[in-house]
Amino acid sequence: MADEKFYYNPATGEVTQGKVDSWDSRMGPYDTREEAEQAIAIAAERTKRADAADQADDNWGATPSWERRN
Repeated sequence: MADEKFYYNPATGEVTQGKVDSWDSRMGPYDTREEAEQAIAIAAERTKRADAADQADDNWGATPSWERRN
């Protein structure tokens, strides 16, 4: 069964169909060539959302009384 997915190589900027490059030289898989061409923008948006979720998770409200310095 052939790999029908598309991958983006950040080192070369090329989009390939199938796992042409090694795992450390590709981003994906993506369903379409157009999606693969947007790999950097997609990754940046996902990182932005993950950072926001991490920040929200870190903000638990007021510091507990046993951790406060008076």
